[in-house]
Amino acid sequence: MPARSLLNRITSALTAPAARPATQTSAPVTIAALKDSLRVLDKDPFLYVVDWDLQIISVFDDLKYDRADVDALAGPMRNHVLQKLKPLGFTQTSGHVISHTTADMQMIMPKFRALGESPFNATHFTKRRPQDFYILTPTQSACVLIDSYPPEEAQERILALIKQQPINIYRILDYMARDDHREAFKPVLGHLKFVQREAVRSEPLCRRRALR
Repeated sequence: MPARSLLNRITSALTAPAARPATQTSAPVTIAALKDSLRVLDKDPFLYVVDWDLQIISVFDDLKYDRADVDALAGPMRNHVLQKLKPLGFTQTSGHVISHTTADMQMIMPKFRALGESPFNATHFTKRRPQDFYILTPTQSACVLIDSYPPEEAQERILALIKQQPINIYRILDYMARDDHREAFKPVLGHLKFVQREAVRSEPLCRRRALR
């Protein structure tokens, strides 16, 4: 090989731009994968996935209630939810919506409308898409269960809820409409009171305090 030709090859090799490393693109987050990651929320003492089919997440409110208590997500409750969802890729996009833009999922906190509003109406005026979740108070969550299931099944699901997060049973009773479905659930309320009273006296609830 001629000396000039060999020199040209060596020079070209030394001056050629370095090859760019292959870019790595992360796989898009699917709704199913994100939904599965939400199971970590049940490990938090203040959060509880009430129903995976209805897609409801409840935030612990308090251990004792008065029937006149305001039933709404307070600021500390909202802040706690946001802090626990951030590591999963969620960001707050409005005062009432926490979104995962990659998976196109929203966590919706219904707006507080009026002091005397029925807890049964919490989700009636705030629409969501099939992939979205509602974030509710325990009492609002119980009302959705009552309206969504037969009395026996609703009872079982609410019993599981109140062992994690007590509900305002008197407020539910005050706002029960006189329709056949809700009337059929009324006999269950006495049993719920007994179970809840025992739950708040026992571990782990007896040491829990409202978020501040």
